[in-house]
Amino acid sequence: MKAFYHEDQSQHDPKFYMKNGQSIPARETPERGDIFRKVLMDLNVSISPASDFGLSYIAEVHSPDYVNFLQSVYPEWEKLPDASKEIIPKSNPGRYAATYPSDIIGRVGWHLMDTSCPLGEGTWKGIYASAQTATSAADALANNECTSAYAVCRPPGHHAFSDGAAGFCFLNNSAIAAQRLLKDFNRVAILDVDLHHGNGTQAIFWQRKDVMTLSIHADPAYCYPHYWGYAHEKGEGEGYGYNLNLPITEGTGDSEFLETLEIALEQLNAYAPDAVILALGLDASEQDPFAVLNLTTEGFGQIGKRVKALNKPTLIVQEGGYISPILGDNLAAVLKPFTKT
Repeated sequence: MKAFYHEDQSQHDPKFYMKNGQSIPARETPERGDIFRKVLMDLNVSISPASDFGLSYIAEVHSPDYVNFLQSVYPEWEKLPDASKEIIPKSNPGRYAATYPSDIIGRVGWHLMDTSCPLGEGTWKGIYASAQTATSAADALANNECTSAYAVCRPPGHHAFSDGAAGFCFLNNSAIAAQRLLKDFNRVAILDVDLHHGNGTQAIFWQRKDVMTLSIHADPAYCYPHYWGYAHEKGEGEGYGYNLNLPITEGTGDSEFLETLEIALEQLNAYAPDAVILALGLDASEQDPFAVLNLTTEGFGQIGKRVKALNKPTLIVQEGGYISPILGDNLAAVLKPFTKT
């Protein structure tokens, strides 16, 4: 296994997000990256610095308006009277309004789709570094430098749409990595095991069949992202049948989760992908601050073993999973099967 990280990720250092109308301390912090890298050191997995692939793969996933916005919004925001240190939207349009706004307040509302993505002075550098980390890991896999790779990505990416940020996510790292893999592989499957549905990833590949998206997640009837992730959502046009959602109930533990994983793996095998991306959320943990699902460290170990048993080139992209006493243990459990020769 090869692992990749870019130190500029720490430039994105949010201080808060909005939950139930209250401002609470941010959960998606640079400390997460420190914990993940310590796990790699403990497993004797060397960490390579991410290379810079420019905007090429990012631009295959995200719209020009959105990329320009992320690069330029903060200096423009600072010029506003009484501007806050971190940007959150004042309002959001119904998707899609007829006119793309020219003023900064309007563009913030257009592209920041909820209040959980405060955008600070260092956000662009941080999210760009996270995307380059995912691309670097995908590039190593595609060039046969390894059979498995782990991208230490934060912030995560699977809620990010082609033109919008949501759920702590700005650039969709898994989707960007998939675009790199498609240069060398005909078909890619993205298996998302995060607590929350990967709604941005689903939307990006909704009408495509070269990437199959599969997501096991807490039922959106009671959990974020609320509007997407239901079992009847299967894709559209050429992509119909290439999206699989497997929502599970609150409090689900190892046994039911792993039974659901087998359903996903059966569908994944029927797709016969040339490479697999495991969008690895660790927030289904019994000790995660979100406290929705009840996976144990042993359960995460089974996820790693079963994905490894696919015997496919595998890229693991870090998604959610927040600070708890066993966060590092859970990551180690997933990665261990991939570190054995």
